[in-house]
Amino acid sequence: MRKTCSCGNLMVMKLRTVIYSGKVEIDNVPVFSCSECSRSEVIPEVKPDLTGLISQLGAEPTKQILLFNECNEWADLLVEAGAGKKLPEDVEVKRLAEERVNMLLDLYLLAQTLNDEAWINEISRRLEQLSRKALLT
Repeated sequence: MRKTCSCGNLMVMKLRTVIYSGKVEIDNVPVFSCSECSRSEVIPEVKPDLTGLISQLGAEPTKQILLFNECNEWADLLVEAGAGKKLPEDVEVKRLAEERVNMLLDLYLLAQTLNDEAWINEISRRLEQLSRKALLT
């Protein structure tokens, strides 16, 4: 879970707080950070969900703190793997991702059996997040 920075150094992934509009703290956002040039960028796999969350807040949001891992599966896996304390091993994140996909597929089958369209849509959204280009490639 590393990337080469435009300055040539290695960027490492960390969970950070993103501040929106000076009022909203969005915690546990996975970003690549370069210790050499201080450049940071949101990892591509979660960017659509972060921009979607920000657009829901509107131009004049109220002061609040949000946990990004509550609306994004990759962020949740990284929190679960302990990324806030130290960078998790790629193998650990891959194992957790496989377990999460299996759990969501089981829930999907249950939701289908119950004909619960709202639940099916929610599980589909969560599976779609995990199916984006894998963090480990």
